[in-house]
Amino acid sequence: MRDIGALYELFKAHPIICTDSRKVEPGCLFFALKGENFDGNRFAKQALDKGAAFAVIDDPAFALSDKYILVSDVLHTLQRLAQFHRHQFLIPFLAITGSNGKTTTKELISQVLASHYRIYATRGNLNNHIGVPLTLLAIPEEAEIAVVEMGANHQGEIAVLCEIAHPTHGIITNIGRAHLEGFGGLEGVKKGKSELYRYLAAHNGVAFVNKDEEHLQELLSPAQRAVFYRRTTSFDPHSLDFQVRLEQAEPHIQITFWDEYERPYTANSKLSGMHNYQNVMTAVAIGQYFKVPERKIAAAIESYTPQNMRSQWITTGTTQILLDAYNANPTSVAKTLDYFAGLDKPHKIAILGAMKELGDYSAEEHERIARQASRLDFEKIILVGDEFKEAARQIAALHFDDTHALAEWYRQQDFSGCTILIKGSRSMRLESLLNNDNTEHAQ
Repeated sequence: MRDIGALYELFKAHPIICTDSRKVEPGCLFFALKGENFDGNRFAKQALDKGAAFAVIDDPAFALSDKYILVSDVLHTLQRLAQFHRHQFLIPFLAITGSNGKTTTKELISQVLASHYRIYATRGNLNNHIGVPLTLLAIPEEAEIAVVEMGANHQGEIAVLCEIAHPTHGIITNIGRAHLEGFGGLEGVKKGKSELYRYLAAHNGVAFVNKDEEHLQELLSPAQRAVFYRRTTSFDPHSLDFQVRLEQAEPHIQITFWDEYERPYTANSKLSGMHNYQNVMTAVAIGQYFKVPERKIAAAIESYTPQNMRSQWITTGTTQILLDAYNANPTSVAKTLDYFAGLDKPHKIAILGAMKELGDYSAEEHERIARQASRLDFEKIILVGDEFKEAARQIAALHFDDTHALAEWYRQQDFSGCTILIKGSRSMRLESLLNNDNTEHAQ
C-alpha cells in the first residue's frame, strides 16, 4: 500500500481490527503481527477464510491475492494507522503511566469522566506497543475525552507510545521498584516513566502531579504546565492545588473535597487502604479539572467496584480473602503488606507469590519482602516460587516451589474464620487457589 492515508480509508470502511486469527470477526482488518513463537503472516489466509476483509502482511511470499495488503512492517503500520486515527480528534487525550495503580486509577478516572462526558478508555490492560494502537483505533468519533493507559518495562518505551498517542494531558501515578531488570534499577524507572512528562513539556501538554508521591515533582521540566493535587487536613481557599481530605481508610475509604465555592462533598468508596486513597484522590482531581460536577464525581467514586483480582475482597464461608493477584512488584507488595497487617481482622495469613522482572535485584528484593512480612502481625506466611526459596529459610514461613504445589496444600486446610491475603505476579496465577471455593460474595 502506497501511504497510510489509503489504508485509513480502508480502515474507515472496515473499522474492526484483529490480530488473532482465532478471533476473526466478519469484515475485519487482520494485521499479521509477529511474536517470539509465531508469524502472523502464516495465519493470514486462515483469517481471510474466516471472513476478514483484508490481511495486512509483510512477507511477500504470502501475498496470494488483492485481499493481502503488503507493507514493510506490520507492527509499524499498525502504529502509524493508530497515530493517523488519533490525529482525527481535537479532544483531550489523557495518558496514564506509573509503577503501581495504573489500571485502578484509569478505571476510577474513566468512571468519573464518563459521568459527564462521552469517553473512551483503554480496555483491560492494552497498554503496550500493540495495545495502545489497538486502543486508539477503537476510539469512536463521538468521543469527547480519551483515557490511554501506558505500560513499559524498558526506557524509551513510554516515549514511543507518546509519539503514537500524542497525549495532551498525563499522569504518573507513582515511581516504584517495578520492572527493575528492564529499567536497570530505580533511577532507570524514574527516567522511563518521566518520558511522559518530557513529551508533555515539549508539546505544551498538562502534567497532573500528586504532591504526596515521592519523586514526581523532581521529574518536571522547568516552566512545565502542571496541575497539582494533594491530601489535606483542612481546606485552604488560597491554594491553587486540588485538595482532598481523607476521613478514613478502613474498612473503606471516605473522602471530602470542595467545589470552587468551598462547599464540601463527601464520597464513600468501596476501595480501602492508603495505596488506593492515592488513586481515588487522583480521580477526584482529574474530574474537577475537567469540570465534572462535584456531585457526579462523588457518585462515580462511590459506584466503582474493584474487580479483576485487583484489591478484590472475596468471602467464602467464614473466610475473607483479599485477592490482589493481577500483578506484584516490591513497592506494591510492601504497601499491600502494611495495609493488610493494619486491618482489624482475625487470623491474618499472607500468601505471597514470586515477583518477576527484577533481574539482579531479585534475591535482595524477595529477602526484603520476606523480612518485612516476618515483622508484621501474621499467623502464617506462605511464600511461593523459586525466587522466594532462599528468603523463606531466613524467616518462619512455609515455602512452595510453585502454585500447583501450594494449591494441593491449600485445599486440604481449614481456613474458617481466617483473613487471607493472596498477592503475586500475574504469571504465578495465584487466583487458581480459589477455583474450587464456593464464593458467596465478592465486592
